[in-house]
Amino acid sequence: MPARSVVGFLALLAVLFVLAYGAGTAAGPVAPGLHPQGGTRTQDPGPAGDMGGMPGMGGAR
Repeated sequence: MPARSVVGFLALLAVLFVLAYGAGTAAGPVAPGLHPQGGTRTQDPGPAGDMGGMPGMGGAR
């Protein structure tokens, strides 16, 4: 059987998780009006990866 300190630590983690979940449920959504109307995307986010125009981020050349 694991040491008592390990069991105590896991119990503490479980209690903290339950408290955090309860607080999040009570608070509700962070920004309820932030979703697009109709539930679908209206714009293409564009290509991912190249952010362009960031000097000093190109590495040693």
